[in-house]
Amino acid sequence: MGFNCGIVGLPNVGKSTLFNALTETNSANAENYPFCTIEPNIGRVALVDKRLDELAKINNPKQIIPTFVDFVDIAGLVKGASKGEGLGNQFLANIREVDAICHVIRCFDDNDITHVNNRIDPLHDIEVIETELMLSDLESLNKRINSVEKKAKGGDKEAITTIELMKKIIIKLENGIPTREMEFAKEDSILVKNLNLLTIKPVLFVANVDENASVEGNNYSHKLNELGLSKGIKTITMSAKLESEISEISDKEERKEFLNAMNLNESGLEKLSKAGYNLLDLITYFTAGPKEVRAWTIKKGTIAKEAAGKIHNDFSRGFIAAETISFKDYITIGGEQQARENGFIRTEGKEYVVIDGDIIVFRFNV
Repeated sequence: MGFNCGIVGLPNVGKSTLFNALTETNSANAENYPFCTIEPNIGRVALVDKRLDELAKINNPKQIIPTFVDFVDIAGLVKGASKGEGLGNQFLANIREVDAICHVIRCFDDNDITHVNNRIDPLHDIEVIETELMLSDLESLNKRINSVEKKAKGGDKEAITTIELMKKIIIKLENGIPTREMEFAKEDSILVKNLNLLTIKPVLFVANVDENASVEGNNYSHKLNELGLSKGIKTITMSAKLESEISEISDKEERKEFLNAMNLNESGLEKLSKAGYNLLDLITYFTAGPKEVRAWTIKKGTIAKEAAGKIHNDFSRGFIAAETISFKDYITIGGEQQARENGFIRTEGKEYVVIDGDIIVFRFNV
């Protein structure tokens, strides 16, 4: 499993078109009217990782298993959503379930596609959604604060710390600062996470431009990028319409030729998956052999014993060692057998911190 990414934005910004392109389906409605997406559409997409192909060339496996990302196309948000306007309550409930927010912002002119505010203004669009998320968090915190205060008055140490954090967050939110931009002591991070706030979710900006601006962007996307840099938010520029055309090309070589013709080095899915991995501090390790070549997603900093548990609990419970080789060495030397014969395999213990690209054989006994 990779990560779960909610595609959000105002109505008619290209969310459903992008969702259909990324998932290579037509399951999401993409019409020129607000709220054409009501129930969230969910699509699981195999992440593109060219390292899998290189490992497969050496092992000739029976199957290749990539890691995945679940994209959730969530109903368009409007001003007043935190008070139930439009489909606001449903939107806010759905967004709580995702790991990261992929905020699609309209950065193109098209008189045939209605903008909910009747003008193209990416920075204003972002402000609308960010404000509604902050208002929703304020409402959530104010509803809970009395019950936590009662526990705090009873001497509950965790409640005492939590109430202090809640009051600090409320003040910041009231001053227009989302939770993700606030600083907390390391020991308080778990308590803050347990508050399940919307504005603590990591965010990616997706500037949805027209086809002609898919490489260099345009004035709208440039302003968006500047805002992102000021907030520490990554901005990806892509054309949902163009991605939709790319998704219809099933042949890998033809798709590559099409990308080259458009002066694109990679598809939007590739850009989005890489950015998402970086955003959530995720890395990939591999298992490789004649039966299968497989990618496994873990958090950066995961130790070998925990990584083994991703495959099976028995691997973690009975962990003995992790026989490890870097991806670069594996490819250079020509596979596991050659790596063993030439001393490239490292035997690591349970506290070994797995590195992105490691190929691992876990030894265990239960």
